[in-house]
Amino acid sequence: MRQNPKGRQSKSKARVSAYEELLSDQHEKRREDLEIYIPPGPRLGDKVIIAENVSKGFGDRLLYENLNFALPPGGIVGIIGPNGAGKTTLFRMITGSQQPDEGTFTVGSTVKLGYIDQDRPLDANKTIWEEISDGQELIQLGTREVNSRAYVARFNFSGSDQQKKVTELSGGERNRVHLAKMLKEQANVLLLDEPTNDLDVNTLRALEDSLLEFAGCAVIISHDRWFLDRIATHILAFEGNSEVIWYEGNYQEYMEYRRKKLGITEDQPKRIQYKPMTR
Repeated sequence: MRQNPKGRQSKSKARVSAYEELLSDQHEKRREDLEIYIPPGPRLGDKVIIAENVSKGFGDRLLYENLNFALPPGGIVGIIGPNGAGKTTLFRMITGSQQPDEGTFTVGSTVKLGYIDQDRPLDANKTIWEEISDGQELIQLGTREVNSRAYVARFNFSGSDQQKKVTELSGGERNRVHLAKMLKEQANVLLLDEPTNDLDVNTLRALEDSLLEFAGCAVIISHDRWFLDRIATHILAFEGNSEVIWYEGNYQEYMEYRRKKLGITEDQPKRIQYKPMTR
């Protein structure tokens, strides 16, 4: 945050250009020392996720049109915009559970997606520890084994909390359970829907550090501007009026661009507008 805009953008570009270094054994050893360790998945090719002229509507509303972007290997994309703009719908189109009305999404052949729909039910008969660990005392994270109870504790579930039934969880606690389950899947592209909800400061910082060292890509829906400022290399901004903007840089850089180049001065949330669907 204290760096000037040029310095911050250079840092963002450096992460993308250093993808091969992120895959190295040296970085792997460094990642193993992190409080939250995200094991690397398969090596990504040049083609990761590409959107070409995508349009999507809901009912009589056009959520967005002519959406174009190409996620580079090593990129971390922050998705911002008001509720109802179609951000989660974007994830569902990437995973193939929904289809665009026009245009195409291409997911590279080397991509292994890590995504858990927040609406997916948890096993009502299991405790938090059982749901995350599958009842195993050791969890395999990449090439290493870790104690499952210690792993669960990293997501702010203390010893007694780990025995709580998942039916008793709040929305934020369920979010942490989903996050803990997904981060051990050895994916190389993570789709994270509001991952910072209900995280304490220490867990939030640990998640930031792990994503910065992650040897892969991440696409993150978040309202946490400080979180995106620290980690994002690109921003995908849902601006309303069916417009989505792809920008290279972090959140603060995008806001500066928004004010200077787009002439948008309102920083406060407002009721989102949609174009009508044309048949």
